[in-house]
Amino acid sequence: MERESMEFDVVIIGAGPAGLAAACRFMQISRDSEHPLSVCVVEKGADIGSHILSGALLETSALDELFNDWKEMNVPLDAAVTTDEFHWLSANGSKTIPHSFVPASMANNGNHMVSAGNLCRWLAEQAEALGAEIFPGFAAKELLLDDEQDCVCGVIIGDMGLDKQGNAKDSFVPGMELRAKYTIFAEGCRGHLGKQLIKHYHLDNGKSPQHYGIGFKEVWRVPAEQHRVGKVIHTGGWPLTQATGGGFIYHMDNQLVAVGLIVDLNYRNPHLSPFDEFQRFKTHPLLANLLEGGERIGYGARAISKGGFNSLPKMSFPGGLLIGCDAGTLNFAKIKGIHTAMKSGMLAAETVCEAFMKGVEGGKDLNCFAERMEHSWLHEELHSARNFGPALHRFGNLLGGMFNYIEQSWFGGNFPLTLRDDKADYRCLGKAADFDKIDYPAPDGKLTFDRLSSIYLCNISHDEDQPNHLKLRDKTIPITSNLPLFDEPAQRYCPAGVYEIVTSADKTEFVINAQNCIHCKTCDIKDPAQNICWTTPEGGSGPNYTGM
Repeated sequence: MERESMEFDVVIIGAGPAGLAAACRFMQISRDSEHPLSVCVVEKGADIGSHILSGALLETSALDELFNDWKEMNVPLDAAVTTDEFHWLSANGSKTIPHSFVPASMANNGNHMVSAGNLCRWLAEQAEALGAEIFPGFAAKELLLDDEQDCVCGVIIGDMGLDKQGNAKDSFVPGMELRAKYTIFAEGCRGHLGKQLIKHYHLDNGKSPQHYGIGFKEVWRVPAEQHRVGKVIHTGGWPLTQATGGGFIYHMDNQLVAVGLIVDLNYRNPHLSPFDEFQRFKTHPLLANLLEGGERIGYGARAISKGGFNSLPKMSFPGGLLIGCDAGTLNFAKIKGIHTAMKSGMLAAETVCEAFMKGVEGGKDLNCFAERMEHSWLHEELHSARNFGPALHRFGNLLGGMFNYIEQSWFGGNFPLTLRDDKADYRCLGKAADFDKIDYPAPDGKLTFDRLSSIYLCNISHDEDQPNHLKLRDKTIPITSNLPLFDEPAQRYCPAGVYEIVTSADKTEFVINAQNCIHCKTCDIKDPAQNICWTTPEGGSGPNYTGM
């Protein structure tokens, strides 16, 4: 197919914290050096921030560097942290852990609560004011590769206006080629192009496999007498008796509270439902008393790259760089990834600009990025957190937490050994016959809810008459293999009710409700046969988060 094309110095895939910080830094360097640059950012969400979901607490270290006068720039930060607590939960009780026994990395003094989506909207405004071009509603569908030089030379935007069978409708518009000297991939966790790049260029050679969690978040408006602006609570223990992870409660401005649960995706019991674990979490008295009389106004879920330093791939390849959660720069010891994603984007911009100023042609592997990274606080921070996830995976929440307290608080992250977890999350799933089913209580519609009423709050926009973006490598595996061996876990690990087993008188079918997809990527990660491949649907499809 003949496609129109546009050429830029740099194309950035993804308008999250990493991609937008990179765009801002590119344009700052261009301005200060009087070296003109054309920088384009493409975002699959309908609007900037519409696909952004995070807890979130912001450490301002990267923002301080990017805009040293940000305090005068109306950054949409929420409440500053005033109270910081960690609670260990049992089914009906809660024990507050003294600060002296909480890993030092989890301290939040000086941090701010923030809607990551609102922060990205603000960053996009700054990038555009500096001269970057930003195009929301366009999904980067394919890599553009120069076969002779084996380098990335851009991306192809997905076609618009195809029906379910892939035929052109009256509204059909072919996707454009966006060509660039360097392409920066900042798609977020488990980016579908990033996954291809890692495989094609063997960027993960010698690394532990990436590890993931699924993070749930709801925003509630609670009665004033139950609200304590600036209060932060993190939790461990119940309800995660068969998985590692933990919860959070953030008291934001305007009587809003963000509640959430992170469930590590290395869990073994295929009957476990992360969504239902989150709903059950809210029945604990600590949360039930807080949320009583309140109104749920937001829901979302997203996979989290949490493998950290040991899983970080080589981030450069011929013609581009992999940054932010697309590479896995989140610091799980701090439970934060915005500042690290932003810093990786800034380092990427500085690396590419230096190459341009030295006359280096496009399409090269900028190996010097690794050296720049190694001399940054980002490398030091991720290295000091390298054992946090593996300790939890090896020893569980309690003993792993004790190990992490000793390493982070006594050794400052410099314990003289490195733990590794070299078993991919999907390989940890056990056989259904070896585990008891879990009896989750029915939702009450007041404190706990079902999937469909929850995704209603995601404001999903998805034309059902388009090709299915959730690809099965083998359409028989869900029924012939996953169902008898694992009781087809997709019907439980998906937080949006995308996957169903439907049985009629004469057959059993695996049904994919692609229109429910909230782009969390969990299916691409946890499917035990690695049979589900998440790809981008038509640009602008998916959730439209506000204030998340």
